[in-house]
Amino acid sequence: MAEHLVVMGVSGSGKTTVGRLLAARLDVAFADADDFHPARNVAKMRAGHPLTDADREPWLHAVAAWTAEYDHEGRPTVVACSALKYAYREVLRTAPGRVRFVHLAPAPAEIAVRVRERTGHFMPPELLASQLADLQPLRPDEDGVTVESPEGLEETVDMVVEALEETG
Repeated sequence: MAEHLVVMGVSGSGKTTVGRLLAARLDVAFADADDFHPARNVAKMRAGHPLTDADREPWLHAVAAWTAEYDHEGRPTVVACSALKYAYREVLRTAPGRVRFVHLAPAPAEIAVRVRERTGHFMPPELLASQLADLQPLRPDEDGVTVESPEGLEETVDMVVEALEETG
């Protein structure tokens, strides 16, 4: 069984960029959970409507299935996924192997700036408030770390690697 990392956080927290860099550093497979959304979810978000738990359920199962495919081959993974609620993380933990979470938690004001300045993403800035409201930080019983993520991407990846090493 392999170890799988889920880089989580609200839109604009840096999970895709940090996840890609982390996967490259660890030389493991990477996926962006946004790529697993069905078209109806993307259309809903583009229209400015937050997803419901029912919208997210098949999406989360698809992400867990991707992780399971790699685990079957004994290959570790990194996936960038919002995983905002404990219940969502429970679905992701159904994948075999060790599933660990890396919660990127920059200051909300920094996230708002990033989301406003980003181009070409289906998630409009207006939905950030609903994501921040839904966010349930990692619980003590969850296998994971929280990193405040300073501005520098390499520094953030360094902090993530150190925090993961410290927690075994």
